Amino acid sequence: MRTSTFGRTGATISSIGLGTWQLGADWGDVSEADARAVLDAAVETGVTFFDTADAYGDGRSEQFIGEYLAARPEAGVFVATKMGRRVEQVTENYSTENFRAWTERSRKNLGVDTLDLVQLHCPPTPVYAMDRVYDDLDRLVEEGVIRHYGVSVERVDEALTAMERPNLASVQIIINAFRLKPLEAVLPLAVERGIGIIARVPLASGLLSGKYAKDTTFAANDHRTYNRDGSAFDVGETFSGVDYESGVTAATEFSVLAAEHNLAPATAALAWLTQLPGVSTVIPGARSPEQARANAAAGEVADLPAAFHERVVELYDRYFRAAIHERW
Repeated sequence: MRTSTFGRTGATISSIGLGTWQLGADWGDVSEADARAVLDAAVETGVTFFDTADAYGDGRSEQFIGEYLAARPEAGVFVATKMGRRVEQVTENYSTENFRAWTERSRKNLGVDTLDLVQLHCPPTPVYAMDRVYDDLDRLVEEGVIRHYGVSVERVDEALTAMERPNLASVQIIINAFRLKPLEAVLPLAVERGIGIIARVPLASGLLSGKYAKDTTFAANDHRTYNRDGSAFDVGETFSGVDYESGVTAATEFSVLAAEHNLAPATAALAWLTQLPGVSTVIPGARSPEQARANAAAGEVADLPAAFHERVVELYDRYFRAAIHERW
């Protein structure tokens, strides 16, 4: 498994992490036994970074992780959580009082005194520029409530705004073969300033696995069903905001590219991301131990040639740039 230094935190983390949204909610049902099996498989294959949030299953994901790591303290996992999406998304809710309440709840859920990393969870855009917000976060670090803080963003401009702050440790942003805009400015700035980058939605909600057809259906409680129009949250979180049918067609071409390098499509998509300069870790989700192991294997893939990257860019330009590049 490749590793990297996680920005200003100084922590060494695995290039493939584990996103745990699916262990809480919004991807269909995942049992407690399945959740534990996924965490076990990830750790056994070298994963040392879990990403969660207080909103995933209203704390269910955090609780699973807390219970698991209490039983396996030797695992050495860095846990990044997020806060802010359990309330109405208005600027005034990102208050000092709420920060204290939210971090206290996450500490309890995870069973720790100090949270490794707390990220603002895609708050309203004005929050990223508010001095008081960063003052509050700095104070929580000083008090030992959190070790580091970062932001999770929907858009490149939000990331660039937050990256001006001297104590920002990380940015979590959607990057995948169907979402390339962060490569232009966010990744180079991260390298320059020593800020960790967490790449989320790395498989475009599964499109890049190459397993979906235009007539594939998903469970009613899966966001790939109910959020295709963006009515529940930012549509960019579902299939990266690309048109589903176009995504299936482009994914077929990506699968051919992966096969030319003797890789499964998902493995190729994840490996390519881990090898981008500036990316600290990539956080695919997994609903089964088999998925977790397959994801982790991408962290061991040899360096892909420049021609692979060029083909990814050409595919993006042809299918998606006009529709989504300026939106996010």
